Amino acid sequence: MPEPLKNLLHPALVRAMAGVIAARAPSFDGARFTALATDGIESLELMERATLIRDALFATLPADFPEAAAILSASLPAAGRDGLTGWMLLPVNQFIAARGLGDFDRALDLLKALTPHFTAEFGIRPFIHQDQQRALATISGWAGDENHHVRRLASEGTRPRLPWAMRLPQLVKDPSPIIPILTALMDDPEDYVRRSVANSLNDIAKDHPDLVAAFIADHIEGASAERRWLLKHASRTLLKKGHAQALANFGFGAAAALECSLLLPNPAVLFGEGLDFGIRLRNAGKAPQSLMIDYAIHHVKADGSLSPKVFKWKTVTLAAGEDHVVQRRHAMRPITTRRYYPGEHRIVILINGVETAAGNFVLSMPRDG
Repeated sequence: MPEPLKNLLHPALVRAMAGVIAARAPSFDGARFTALATDGIESLELMERATLIRDALFATLPADFPEAAAILSASLPAAGRDGLTGWMLLPVNQFIAARGLGDFDRALDLLKALTPHFTAEFGIRPFIHQDQQRALATISGWAGDENHHVRRLASEGTRPRLPWAMRLPQLVKDPSPIIPILTALMDDPEDYVRRSVANSLNDIAKDHPDLVAAFIADHIEGASAERRWLLKHASRTLLKKGHAQALANFGFGAAAALECSLLLPNPAVLFGEGLDFGIRLRNAGKAPQSLMIDYAIHHVKADGSLSPKVFKWKTVTLAAGEDHVVQRRHAMRPITTRRYYPGEHRIVILINGVETAAGNFVLSMPRDG
């Protein structure tokens, strides 16, 4: 079993934090901080642990934010010197976000300095929420920073629907203020940054599909391989949903004169094993066709209803009159993001976003003992 995420914040890490801060600020009460930040920590989940440590910082750093910010800034790593780094900085993000809103520029400068040592994508969001125009005026400038962590922060921290973080409802409603940031970073030399741009565009596509499809269309002509990958990754939600413009952006039009039959040799699956399936395709048309093949598993829920989940499969190009068989095994095993229930499930084949074949299979659970 993988190590629980909550264990990323643990008593030894708290003690290390105390030692770093006390070395920069002799008046800092490291023993009190450690006692407060570890009191009951073992029973808490990751973000609860971060909040506990943040509250200990509230109690032991100066109430005056400029003083506290100076201590935290001095506690960051510097040339030849260790400092606060990695997961130590998650509660520091929370501290700055809570205490720094009244000292906007100083707080954003500290978050910018922090991000090369962890990330400040969580910390900058309350500032965007409080005063979006002012925050984005600063953050937009980070897109040209020499440090790729800072450039990534400009895209990742402004994502409308960043996982684990507070949502930015103004940007969910109208993402246009961050489009210039994403455009500026679209051809960044670092894959780390480009992936963030793609994820932000994918976030936007969930609420504004036509806007993102049009953005892709405007930037795909003559695109480098790196940009083309970014644009396709940004379109992944639209492609799964069969958005016509998104499909057309990558050369997938409506499939014509296409014959597709589902191959389901064993429609009974034992949980822990896999569903073997395939499709037989025939291009009965008079021209080649590019096909994006996906499939959806409609999982049985606790109440007996079905909930679909789309999975990417592959792309093929069929010449006129060509036959083609594609096969796959879909694992049905324990995962942390889904609970499986026995019963009749459904599999649907999607070609260029359109359902073209379907069938049912029965999932059974192994008997105990």
